[in-house]
Amino acid sequence: MMLRHMEVLWSALVSLLLLVSEGMVSGVSVKVGNMSKLEDATYFHIYYGNTFKVIKNDLDGKSYLLIQNNSKMAPKTKYCTPRIKSFVIPVSNFSMDVSYFPVSFFELLGLMPTMKGITSENVASPCLRKLYNEGELQMLNSSEPQIFSQYAAHFISYNDDRETQSCNYITFLPMEEQAPLQRAEWIKYLGVFANMEVRANEIFDAVKRNYRCLVNSAANKDLKPVVAWMEFNDGAWSFTEEVYKLKYIEDAGGENLDGSINQITYNISSIEDLEQLHAILCTVDVVIDGTITPEPFGYNASLFLQNLNIEDKSCLGFLPSQSVWRHDKRLSVDLALDWFDGAVSQPQLVLADLIEVLFPSGNYTTTYFRNLLKDEPPISLGPENCTRDTLTAMEPTIITCV
Repeated sequence: MMLRHMEVLWSALVSLLLLVSEGMVSGVSVKVGNMSKLEDATYFHIYYGNTFKVIKNDLDGKSYLLIQNNSKMAPKTKYCTPRIKSFVIPVSNFSMDVSYFPVSFFELLGLMPTMKGITSENVASPCLRKLYNEGELQMLNSSEPQIFSQYAAHFISYNDDRETQSCNYITFLPMEEQAPLQRAEWIKYLGVFANMEVRANEIFDAVKRNYRCLVNSAANKDLKPVVAWMEFNDGAWSFTEEVYKLKYIEDAGGENLDGSINQITYNISSIEDLEQLHAILCTVDVVIDGTITPEPFGYNASLFLQNLNIEDKSCLGFLPSQSVWRHDKRLSVDLALDWFDGAVSQPQLVLADLIEVLFPSGNYTTTYFRNLLKDEPPISLGPENCTRDTLTAMEPTIITCV
């Protein structure tokens, strides 16, 4: 019965789309210039009517029906089903579950003034911390979901507990995409909810142009350094299988390890495993250590080498060249990594870092990567690091590229 009911609702929505496309629904039209067209992202789709928009999120299986606030539909139409949710737009007065949430997308769109509630102080964004310290944000208890109902929308970055999600929940999942630019294009997803397609398009176009320029500059390099992006966990080393990380290395002009190597773990308590691991590392030029640690400030070269359990270092080229890196250079006092925030919306900064890592020039300061062998410490981010007006939109950082 429920399935039949859903089919009827979806059929009604499709019929509404057809009516609008034929000009049979009156109201205030969305200007053609205020539309976003997807170029890279793969997990959501956008459709436009005269007075509404529909976002189809392939990751949570929901369609979000967004109705313009000055249309006749706005006061009459309300959906909250397992498949369809409706919102009156532009959405303002919203809250956010900030755990592993890339707040930087909101900053780039200039939506911080309309954010009213957060679930934690554990965020990498200095400007969000500043807003909270100034009393502009209410702290919400995530274990009491009923409190979120006071807001027009509540943004989350996870896709579980669907049955407990209220009608105003919106999933925002850029980190599920498999490539850096696919992730960055989710700014258009947010832009649709705020009627800010023009701004979203401008930001993404600038980021993509800069990213592509950097890719082209790295492609002209003669040699391709071999990179091992690896992690140590529960006494064993493994090499990353995360597609977006491998894509970064390729785009920066490097070469990843063979895919078959990524499927194996190497236990340091096993002599055979250690021999295999050391043999592989003898072919590597650059190491990126992505080991998760509760003490980033205390994670140093000595601990890294101890975990590798290496006695003969003569064949390890990345040691004399001092090329062991971590991507935890920017983090909050609560140890929230900016890698999961600003790096997601501005992949051109990550790529510029990696080009410097692979082809050192000595005249570029990395944003997200720190050199472990040169004892570079992480940078602690606090409200004092917010040097712009929090009520204005943040501009993307464009790297000089010819």
